[in-house]
Amino acid sequence: MYFQGNDMDTEQLAVTDLMPLGQALIRAGHISEKDWLRVERMQHHQPTATPLISLLLNLGLVSERDLASCIATITGLPLSQSNEYPLSTPIDTPLSYRFLKEYQLVPLRQEQNTLVVAIANPQHEFAVKAMTMVCHQPLRLQVGIRSEIAAAIEKLYGAGQSQMGDIMSSVDQPEDTEENIEQLKDMASEAPVIRLVNLIIQKAVELRASDIHVEPFESRLNIRYRIDGVMQEAEAPPVNMTPAIISRIKIMARLNIAERRLPQDGRIELKVQGQDLDVRVSTVPTMHGESLVMRLLNRENVVLDFNALGFAADTQLRLQQVLKIPHGMLMVTGPTGSGKTTTLYTALNQLNTIARKLITVEDPVEYQLEGINQIHVKPSIGLTFASALRSIVRQDPDVIMVGEMRDLETARICIQSALTGHLVLSTLHTNDAASSVTRLLEMGVEDYLLTSTLNGVIGQRLVRVLCPHCKEEYSPLPELVRELGLPLTPEGTIRLFRPIGCSHCAGTGYHGRLAIQELLTMNDELRRLILQHADAGQIQKAAINNGMRTMYADGIQKALAGLTHIEEVLRVTQES
Repeated sequence: MYFQGNDMDTEQLAVTDLMPLGQALIRAGHISEKDWLRVERMQHHQPTATPLISLLLNLGLVSERDLASCIATITGLPLSQSNEYPLSTPIDTPLSYRFLKEYQLVPLRQEQNTLVVAIANPQHEFAVKAMTMVCHQPLRLQVGIRSEIAAAIEKLYGAGQSQMGDIMSSVDQPEDTEENIEQLKDMASEAPVIRLVNLIIQKAVELRASDIHVEPFESRLNIRYRIDGVMQEAEAPPVNMTPAIISRIKIMARLNIAERRLPQDGRIELKVQGQDLDVRVSTVPTMHGESLVMRLLNRENVVLDFNALGFAADTQLRLQQVLKIPHGMLMVTGPTGSGKTTTLYTALNQLNTIARKLITVEDPVEYQLEGINQIHVKPSIGLTFASALRSIVRQDPDVIMVGEMRDLETARICIQSALTGHLVLSTLHTNDAASSVTRLLEMGVEDYLLTSTLNGVIGQRLVRVLCPHCKEEYSPLPELVRELGLPLTPEGTIRLFRPIGCSHCAGTGYHGRLAIQELLTMNDELRRLILQHADAGQIQKAAINNGMRTMYADGIQKALAGLTHIEEVLRVTQES
C-alpha cells in the first residue's frame, strides 16, 4: 500500500494480514480470547465467505470505534475524527459511488499535493492503488469508522439516502398485516425487518440512549430515544411497518404477538457493538396499536462507586456511617429514572462481604451481582414483594434489599425485618427525603415503629453533565444571583458554565448524567417530629438544621463547580 508520509514522499505500508488485530483487541479488553478463537474458527472454515473485520462486526463482538482504534494502532495510521469529514467533496475528480462504498474509503481533504483519505480497512491494497491512479496523486491514509465513512459517502456521492431508507427500499410493504398473525410472524422474521430493528437498537447504543420508545399514531410511527434523560426524536420507518416492527421486537422478547389487547413485559439479551445488553421490553395497547418501550441496561458500563454517582465527600461520609449500622432501614427516594436502584446497588456492593448474607427482592432484577442472592418477583404466580419477604427472613440474611416499597404489607414486613436485626434497603417514590417519612405514615406505618427503624433517607435526581470539550464559562446577571441565592466568592463575583454543543456531544452540550442528592439522617428532634406527625416542611427544616444539604443546594454546588448547568438544577428540582 502506498501513502504520503509526514517526512517522506512515498512510503510502503506492509499490512499483509491483520492477525495482530486479535492480540490488539484482546490486550485492549475489547474482546475475550474465547470470542476471538470462535471468530478464527469461523474464518478458517469459511475463508472466502466473510472478511475477518466484517465477521467481528456482524457478530456484535466489538464496536466499530474500538475496531478502528485497534486497526489504527497496529498499522500506525491516525484515526479519523468525526469533524474531519467534509461537507463537500474536496476534489474535482469524479469518483465511483459503488467503488467507494464497496471498499469503504472516502476523501477527507487536500493537503498540498496529497489527498487525505479515510479507509475502514487499510489491507485493501487494490482499493488504495486504484484510488491513487484515479486521483493522480499520492494518498495519505487515515483509519475511519465504518458508519462515519458510509454516511460521508452517501452525503458526498450518493443520493443522501439514510441506512433506514436503504433498508426500506428492499422491504415489501403489505397493505394490511394487522389481522393475519401468521403473515405478520413471517414478515417479522424477514431479513429487512430484522435489519431495521437491529439498526434502531444499534443507533440507540451509539447515541448512549437509556430507552427506545416506539409509538404508533394514526398517520405516522414515532421512534424516540431518551438520551441523558431527555427525549430526542429519531428517523422512523413508514407507519405501515409498525405491526412488523412491533412483532419483531415481541418475538425477540418471547412475548405473544397475537395478544395486542393487554400489556406485556419481556426481556432480550443481546450483544451490540461488543457490549452485552440487557433490554427490558414493555408494551401497552393504545388507540393506534401497541406502544413499546425498550430500556437498555449495559451491565459492563455500570460503575458502582459513590464518587462516580456524584456523591459529595461530606454526604458520602454521613452515608458510610448509616451503612455501618447493622440493623434498621435506609430508603432511597425519587421519581422513576432518577438512579435510585443504582444507588442501592452501590450500597449493596459495598456491604457485599464474605461475612454477610445479602438477599434482594426486585421487579425486575436489573443487574446481577456476584455473591448476592437475587429474587425476581412474579405476581402472576403469587410471588409478590410481601410473600417473598416472608420467606427470605427465614433464610437468615444480614442485609435485605426490597426493590420498591409499594404497599403497607410490604412496608410492615420491612419494618419487622429491621426490628429483628436486619439491615433493610428499599426505594420509595416521593419528591424529597422529608416527604418519604410522611408518605410512610400516610400508608399506615405506625409512628413508633418508624422512629425505631429508620436510619436515613436519600433523596436524589439526575442532572445532565456539561460536555468538557465545549462548555463555556460566563458571569450570571446580578438579578439571577440574588433570585437564586447563589453564594458569592470573596471577591464578590460568581462564575457559572453553560452548554454550547460540539461533535463530542452531538451538539447537545451535555454528555452523561450525575446525581444530586440530599441525605436525611435521624436524630432525637426528627423522631419527636415523626411522633407528632409533623408535615414534610417541618421535617425538612429540622433535617437541614441537623446538617442535611438539600438537592437544590447540592445541585448549585455542582453548577458552580462546572459539572452541570444551573438550568438543569432548576429543571429537576423545580426550584424558582
